[in-house]
Amino acid sequence: MAVVVFIGDEVSAAGFRLAGAEVLVPEPDDVEDSFLALRSETDLVLLTADAAGRIGKAHLKGALRAGRPLIAIVPDCRNRVAPPDLEHDLRRILGLEL
Repeated sequence: MAVVVFIGDEVSAAGFRLAGAEVLVPEPDDVEDSFLALRSETDLVLLTADAAGRIGKAHLKGALRAGRPLIAIVPDCRNRVAPPDLEHDLRRILGLEL
């Protein structure tokens, strides 16, 4: 069975816990260490955009490129920090938007 882990704020974590995910609500300074510690132990990591912003860019990019575990950046329930708008970025790269 796939292991799904959510890293983010307490309120958002409650919803993911109800959906069956394991949840971590680390202190802001501990987000990167928590993320790095479970990369080899899980199949899917869900990060709030705020949590993703607390992980070093090199570590996050390396993990995204590795493809395992899968990593998804999701909005928190308060929508304090928006995740990247991939559709907009792709349209801009393809020259469909300015």
